[in-house]
Amino acid sequence: MNKTKDWFSYFAPRFVALAAVMGFLLRIVLLFMPATVRDFAFSGWIKIFFLGLLNDIAFSSIALVPAFVVYSLLTSVKYRKPAGYIICGLLAALAIYVIGFNDISDEYGGVVPGIAKALTALLFVCFALKNCIPSIRDGWRKWTAILTSVIYVICSVLIFVCEIVFWEEFAVRFNFIAVDYLVYTNEVIGNIIESYNIPLMSLGVLAVSLGISWLLFRGSHRADFGIGSGRKYLLNLCCTLVFAGLGIGFLHYGYRNFGTSNMFATQLQENGCWDFLEAFSSNELDYSQFYAMMDEDEAVSLQQELCGMDADGVRHVSASRPENRKNIILITIESLSADFMGYFGNERGITPNLDSLFEHSLAFDRLFATGNRTVRGLEAVTACIPPSSGESIVKRPGQGPVFSTGELLRSFGYSTTYIYGGDAYFDNMEYFFGTNGYSIRDKKTFAKSDITFDNIWGCCDEDTYRVALRDFDACGEPFFAHIMTVSNHRPYTYPEGRIEYEGNAMSRSAAVKYTDYAIGEFIREASAREWFDNTVFVIMADHCASSAGKTSLPLEGYHIPAFIYAPGFVEPAHVGKVCSQIDVMPTLFSLLGFSYDSRFYGQDVLDDSFRERAFMATYQDLGYYADSVLTVLSPVRQIRQFEVENEGRTGFRETLMTDGIAEEPMREAQALYQVINTRKF
Repeated sequence: MNKTKDWFSYFAPRFVALAAVMGFLLRIVLLFMPATVRDFAFSGWIKIFFLGLLNDIAFSSIALVPAFVVYSLLTSVKYRKPAGYIICGLLAALAIYVIGFNDISDEYGGVVPGIAKALTALLFVCFALKNCIPSIRDGWRKWTAILTSVIYVICSVLIFVCEIVFWEEFAVRFNFIAVDYLVYTNEVIGNIIESYNIPLMSLGVLAVSLGISWLLFRGSHRADFGIGSGRKYLLNLCCTLVFAGLGIGFLHYGYRNFGTSNMFATQLQENGCWDFLEAFSSNELDYSQFYAMMDEDEAVSLQQELCGMDADGVRHVSASRPENRKNIILITIESLSADFMGYFGNERGITPNLDSLFEHSLAFDRLFATGNRTVRGLEAVTACIPPSSGESIVKRPGQGPVFSTGELLRSFGYSTTYIYGGDAYFDNMEYFFGTNGYSIRDKKTFAKSDITFDNIWGCCDEDTYRVALRDFDACGEPFFAHIMTVSNHRPYTYPEGRIEYEGNAMSRSAAVKYTDYAIGEFIREASAREWFDNTVFVIMADHCASSAGKTSLPLEGYHIPAFIYAPGFVEPAHVGKVCSQIDVMPTLFSLLGFSYDSRFYGQDVLDDSFRERAFMATYQDLGYYADSVLTVLSPVRQIRQFEVENEGRTGFRETLMTDGIAEEPMREAQALYQVINTRKF
């Protein structure tokens, strides 16, 4: 007869040891990834590995809580009459509800509802079998314990691989981007499938996981895993609660207080899974709770002064030239860093069309994106406001109308359309633009014959431009169209035969070259239309390809190209002022001679009174760049400042200021961010 062994007592210490070893190996791998800058002080190296070990042990202790729940369910008490039949009935009702009716999983879309339906049905079937056939319970219990152990190992190995892939893309541990992408499982899974050799990677993960599982449990194959004595169970319960509580306390209260001035070192010492949970739980940040606050009246007064607003938050814009209601086509290009362009020093020649347009336009040489996600760029050019802490207003469920470029242009008689080659459901774009009065033109509204090439993110840029051109031909004037591109996004696929590229055809640079080709063809086709001479084109990136760097807000990670192109109307020139995405549309409206009451924080860059400054943010850090000083506001009421030196057209050296502060930009940053984050949109 096989010996019964207390499963949790056997599994828990081995899992913690596994987590510690894999955490150590992961840090070694990430250290030598190309994106990592390794100029750490000696104390940084100590923190990476010593504090990293403590972080991994702390999180693995928390991760054992689900395993303890499974352990608790290994008992046979639940099958006693009438408890077994009651539980069976409840599980059946749950399965019927989830399968037959809308539940919370349906709110997420993608594959989430399907997974929820399958799991509830499986849970009911399994319990019903065990309840009706007592002879299978012992074997079921043993294999449940073994399977749970293997799943833990597989998850550990899978997370190991995913962290490497995520670091390669973003040079950080899991953060709010990973949380955001979980909502859009269809797009993300499709993106992964098209970007990587998933069958080979899956086989590798499975093989390594099974090998590790065999090493951990090779001496226990004869045992019947289950629950030991009542005393053993209570001891395991107490240990689980104590160590999980200590882990939460250590990670929550001391986690970032041991960081270093080098962001790579800080990221490396952290635990990616805990970072993920933190990002998930802090979807929106209470600004007054987490950030350093000024006196409210002082903040409002300074904000109104800087934005030229009255007590009602309105700036009265009076035009200095005749009104000209030209058509406006705004194109936001996916992930286009300034350093991809020849003008900014790139020697690969991948943006010949954009470089040519740049030189024949009103070009902004020192313009910065407000964030590192598409929704931040959309927010900036639509609402013309600084970034908010936590989630962009584009992503906030139930967000009502805001004062927007669309609202303003409709007051001047424009039609307003948002055109997107993917599904506008993604990132809540459909709701946001629909709520703000735009008509939505996305992939699901395209005719099948209009889609010649697509990937998981949507149809290629050429297809989107072709549909847009036909719509413009049939549209009355004046019209305003905001086009969002998708081709310059992993998996970097595009139609064959369009470009010549030496090297990996599925690389970011190749996708940039195709994006450049498509926009060149679009402008060429548009120039043959009757409406072309009465149209202004505004072209800019939504954000950079990467925002990773030694500091949390590296300026080169937010420097983007932007220009206004209208032959015969806008004189070509280079604007050398430091400015932001939020300033581009107000500058255009001044060029068009519009007089209006504005609630925009963005202003006309060409005005002599323009205050040079730029806004940029991650999910939590809020940056304000003015007077060669970058001020960063962070949670726990932290304020840091960096002296900034320009290095060529795209390089910036940021040096942490340790002696004294730059009072003026600090107060401006606090006032502007405080008001925008505590107002009601």
